[in-house]
Amino acid sequence: MRFIGSVIEKLQRHPKRIVFPEGTEPRVVQAARQFYSLRLGVPILLGDRTKIKEAAERLNVPIEGVRIFNPEESEELDNFARRFELLRRYKGIKEREAREAVLKPNYFGAMMVAMHQADGLVSGTNEISGSVLRPLFQIIKVAPQAATASSCMVMEVEDTRFGANGVMFMADCGVIPDPTVDQLADIAVSTAQLSRQLLGTRPHVALLSFSTKGSATHPSIGKVQAATALAEKKAREKMLEADFDGELQVEAALVPEIAARKLPDSKVAGRTNVLIFPDLNSGNIASKLIQHVARANAYGQILLGLDRPAADVSRGSNAHDILGVAAIVGVQAVEYGKLYPGAGQKLPGE
Repeated sequence: MRFIGSVIEKLQRHPKRIVFPEGTEPRVVQAARQFYSLRLGVPILLGDRTKIKEAAERLNVPIEGVRIFNPEESEELDNFARRFELLRRYKGIKEREAREAVLKPNYFGAMMVAMHQADGLVSGTNEISGSVLRPLFQIIKVAPQAATASSCMVMEVEDTRFGANGVMFMADCGVIPDPTVDQLADIAVSTAQLSRQLLGTRPHVALLSFSTKGSATHPSIGKVQAATALAEKKAREKMLEADFDGELQVEAALVPEIAARKLPDSKVAGRTNVLIFPDLNSGNIASKLIQHVARANAYGQILLGLDRPAADVSRGSNAHDILGVAAIVGVQAVEYGKLYPGAGQKLPGE
């Protein structure tokens, strides 16, 4: 709560509009109400108005201040369908198919964000990741100066000796199964940027492996070493003040006593707050282990590198998790153009 409390305070100064495509889901209704009650901005629920109100009544949750849009009744439906048809024309999509697509809440929500009718999107409580990511990649796409779309988890553990006062950023845990050197470097830089924005401190980024500085040999280790050097270069070009090191084993990255023995001169070892995993297997497994075994507060997946802010939450998320993710997406939206210069300037189909 220490971390998410600071995020909430930031967003209260610059409230935003967040769209939740799963508007009838009880956890989402609760999170939307909390979002409004905390003065974080305007929550937008998509779905049948009657069903949303019935869900709120069952929960005894008032929903004044919460906007409700039914895609089937929206005045924007025709406009959204035309825009989507233009986007997907090279795939041979027809007008009827475009209309059917944008009637789906995740597509409609992505279009709202793309058309600046909402500042960010949070979905995934009842959907597999593909159902959330596909509309975002088709409609919002990658930001102009970000070659890679990825994701990160923000973890807050009780032991404040780890990370930045207990807060760690872990990536990629949800999008790219086997990143290339270039993609791994992009993931490291994008995650460091988010850490910098949310915490306001210099990120210490460890690119992880089963080896520390050549203690083993394997092609995957060479990839991590190359990605570390490239991430440093990309960060300098973006004038991002951050420290990078790799390849590092996770204990060398996190535990000061071990770091002092293995890498006494490293600016990152023993003080890491951004953990970059070599592949999706390791990232996803590690994040879920920390969440459940260490009982960490877990916020994500926060999507990185897209043209607009969005998140794909876990189906196991509770209302507090969803609220925290929505607050992070809102804070991202406050200065999204600084994170990704040129983002959000083009509308779909332009």
